[in-house]
Amino acid sequence: MFKIKKKAPSQSKKQPILYNIIEDYTEFDAPGNVTLCAMTEPEDLAAHARVLAESYDIPLDVMTRLLTEGGVYAYPQTGPLVTRGLFVCRIDPAGVAPKQTWVLDLVQYAEAEQLVRSYGLPLEEAATRVFYRTLPPELRERLEQKNLGLADSELDRAVARGGRITYIDFRKDWSPHFKRLCIMPDGRLVETGGLGEFAALHGVTVEQARTLVEQGGILEVNGEVLACQIVNGQPAVARFNRAQYAKAKELVLNKGLHIMDALSEVGLSDPAMMRALKRLEQKI
Repeated sequence: MFKIKKKAPSQSKKQPILYNIIEDYTEFDAPGNVTLCAMTEPEDLAAHARVLAESYDIPLDVMTRLLTEGGVYAYPQTGPLVTRGLFVCRIDPAGVAPKQTWVLDLVQYAEAEQLVRSYGLPLEEAATRVFYRTLPPELRERLEQKNLGLADSELDRAVARGGRITYIDFRKDWSPHFKRLCIMPDGRLVETGGLGEFAALHGVTVEQARTLVEQGGILEVNGEVLACQIVNGQPAVARFNRAQYAKAKELVLNKGLHIMDALSEVGLSDPAMMRALKRLEQKI
């Protein structure tokens, strides 16, 4: 008899690795509170463009062009006020410095426009000057060195094999390829990437999730509550169960505390959440 060979089950497509060097500068004063995300392998342009387009709400074809040619993208004005800043992709014509991308907030964008008007600088150059002067001095110094001044002995062997840094993304966002942690009521640290995944985990809409992580505050969910504090422009999220939320509301009534302060007090007095907080601090 002949045996019929069955096809091996197809492996799910592996997500591309976008960064193999990540350094946290989020404790620095805003707006220079960035996370440096770099890659030493050759750039996967299609994957890189797709992820940045999703992260920054920029059309994929525009992002692909920016990552190929460099330049700036000013978010379109949708009303009487400009509410979004400027995306920048800087490519060294000599090919010595790695490709770099970042976003200017509205204040920085206005400063860059002022440099353009006052000194006749190209917008990309003005945006670069504004962005660089807000960064931590240590980071500015390291950006002038080859591979951020990192010796091969300081890098993971797999990273060092990649050679020189090919691109750097200065990120502050919450995207599928840039994960963040949420402290749960039982002390677990749950990692989510992207607003859609975060919203699905907590049973809220994407719009509710976006408002929470961009503005901070609380969001009630089936008797429980999500609390988000914005620290140096970065969202820190914890979820509290019904009992914990009830204790916080009692503190609001009895001590006149703000609900966020009351939730913080409840979290600090909860052994499981305190253990989670310590683990979170060790990861940062």
